[in-house]
Amino acid sequence: MVFYFCGMNNPEDHFKKVISHAKEYGFVFQSSEIYDGLSAVYDYGQNGVELKKNIRDYWWKAMVQMNRNIVGLDAAIFMHPTTWKASGHVDAFNDPLIDNKDSKKRYRADVLIEDYCAKIEQKIEKEVKKAQKRFGDAFNKDEFLSTNGRVLGYQQKIDSILKRLGKSLEHEDLADVKALIEELEIADPASGSRNWTDVKQFNLMFGTKLGASAENAMDLYLRPETAQGIFVNFLNVQKTGRMKIPFGIAQTGKAFRNEIVARQFIFRMREFEQMEMQFFIKPGTQAKWYEHWKDARLKWHLSLGMGQENYRFHDHEKLAHYADAAADIEFKFPFGFKELEGIHSRTDFDLSQHELHAGKKLQFFDPEDNKNYVPYVLETSIGLDRMFLAVFSNSLKEEILDNNTTRTVLKLPAVLAPYKAAILPLVKKDGLPEIAQSILKDLQWDFNVIYDEKDAVGRRYRRQDAIGTPFCITVDHQTLDNQTVTLRSRDTMIQERVAVSDLKHLIDTHVSARNWLKKC
Repeated sequence: MVFYFCGMNNPEDHFKKVISHAKEYGFVFQSSEIYDGLSAVYDYGQNGVELKKNIRDYWWKAMVQMNRNIVGLDAAIFMHPTTWKASGHVDAFNDPLIDNKDSKKRYRADVLIEDYCAKIEQKIEKEVKKAQKRFGDAFNKDEFLSTNGRVLGYQQKIDSILKRLGKSLEHEDLADVKALIEELEIADPASGSRNWTDVKQFNLMFGTKLGASAENAMDLYLRPETAQGIFVNFLNVQKTGRMKIPFGIAQTGKAFRNEIVARQFIFRMREFEQMEMQFFIKPGTQAKWYEHWKDARLKWHLSLGMGQENYRFHDHEKLAHYADAAADIEFKFPFGFKELEGIHSRTDFDLSQHELHAGKKLQFFDPEDNKNYVPYVLETSIGLDRMFLAVFSNSLKEEILDNNTTRTVLKLPAVLAPYKAAILPLVKKDGLPEIAQSILKDLQWDFNVIYDEKDAVGRRYRRQDAIGTPFCITVDHQTLDNQTVTLRSRDTMIQERVAVSDLKHLIDTHVSARNWLKKC
């Protein structure tokens, strides 16, 4: 069947459809919805939890299973309160917030400025599209971006604004952050008012208590990141695993931040999940490993086939005082390019700080140099929920078929799809359901598969398209004669006749992590 793509060209409309589709098809629900919900907190439904698990597993396989010198950890959410003093979170884990006096709404000041720059980027994209239309096949995008006067002016303005913002935040010059907002005439997105308060810092950690009674309870924090659990376990892992530098410790798990300005669906939440790896290295080798992990992590993303044009590196103008290099891998979400993963060269700050506050050495004895030293750290950190949103929003498509009907299809990377195949008896009689269920029982040892016998087969195809199932296996009367079934591809809608005995191999070829990760 011939079809052509009907794009969701309006990013705002596309994002609304992403949110709607996520709920309608059991991927993401508003938390506590029957009580009118809890702001910026979400639950993953029956299909969402499978997609999320598959993303986590794909990361873990690439990061831990395929690297002999990286091991895993699952540290507790509760940690001794001194941990967060040592890490700097108690004193410096803040967001610059600004209130609008007229609308009474609160915003992150840096995000307001970044969104202003994003609008300028949209102007650059419009210039590119106009030039593409004008010059056709002769159009050279790189040359256009580097020579067009209007584009260069836009880019220069973006660079100047972000450089000033980074410098102001680095020196905690909040007055200049407000001055920049006023100079750019940035208005409240809700009301259009430019009547702003001063910018103030707000600590993002959630406080809690540990103890049987209020009098003896210890003040604790819900961890705002998973990395510190890795640092405090550095020696435990190194000694018990007999690890030699360089080596890494990976962890996935929940973290909590009191995001006052949580927004954009699951992009920024108060309870979220991270996938982090801390790579411990010899001092002086950090530049080499920084480039290595930038390259390795981008290749991992590209292995999913979501389009190289949707990724870019953003080098930090503002570096943390302990870092000597930092970059984000940004992804083109429906609301623009935003951070998806961070790669940070953290020097020896983390282990040195925990040494200082704990009064215990966190060092490695290097037999080659015959000396002890505090290892440097190279970090990769990705938000699992953001990765979920990147995959989901990029995969949701609307297509107009050659018979002028429309289908909504979730073209998830097959390796991540919640279900790899749906088994469908053509009719609910003549022994077809029994054969279909037999195929189901055989395949479910190797894949997550689903059975569906309700409605006409065409409607069942559309239902599976909407949840991203790569294959539909239809059992019909011919199956009774020769043990073959119809295998339908989600992406092409092509149907072919295959032997039941070949199903496992055919599905595995398309969905196995082995074949996808080989692209890295």
